[in-house]
Amino acid sequence: MTETIRYSASTHQGVVRAENQDAYLCRPDLQIFAVADGAGGHDDGQWAAQRVIDSLASLPADLRPSELLQRIRHRLTMAHEQLKMEALRRDSQKGMASTIVVLILTEEYFACLWLGDSRIYMMRDGELIQLTKDHSHTQALVDAGLLRVEEMELHPQANVIIKAIGAGSQPLMIDKCTGPLLPYDRFLLCSDGLTKSVNDSNILKCLETGVNSADLLVKTALQNHARDNVTAIVVSIEDEEKWPSNNDI
Repeated sequence: MTETIRYSASTHQGVVRAENQDAYLCRPDLQIFAVADGAGGHDDGQWAAQRVIDSLASLPADLRPSELLQRIRHRLTMAHEQLKMEALRRDSQKGMASTIVVLILTEEYFACLWLGDSRIYMMRDGELIQLTKDHSHTQALVDAGLLRVEEMELHPQANVIIKAIGAGSQPLMIDKCTGPLLPYDRFLLCSDGLTKSVNDSNILKCLETGVNSADLLVKTALQNHARDNVTAIVVSIEDEEKWPSNNDI
């Protein structure tokens, strides 16, 4: 089987927000994909998210896979410091911060990097698997046994994140997970506006369609009256002979 990467991406400000503070990146030349979401409660989330994405968009195209992870970590660390410096320059009392999720693909493996509550999922063999773990107040309560998973979205502090690019005084600690890449794996990168509007069952149904999945996910979130910005990137490992020449999934 000849394998190829196909992807689609979509974003919307939602039905309440006046501006879209999400940003995303698709770099099929490097096989990296990313979603950033300006952190609520901070200043100029739109600028913060776009600055984080721009730091990855400018990566050179000739990087070897062995260099890529190190370069991405370095760029995110630089963006972290730049957001903090910009907040000082603006005399911001709230700071400037953004979530980030990054998917990196090689011929045999995938890697995920993240900070905040944007997420990466994998669909494999008909099962939806959440690969990232939220850096959020509610996730910390779940981990401590003080809150059930199904209660997370209804908690009054459901939007509070405890790690982000540009936030905190400690050195940046970026979480990572890796795994083998298999034919027909399908990945979803998304901001929390999607996961707060569309449950896992409906996410799985949208991913299974295989056609314009990112648009379908965002439209489903809007139909459910998404109150936050919504962004989705869907990346699929497919049999090249099954598909026409376009990239949309």
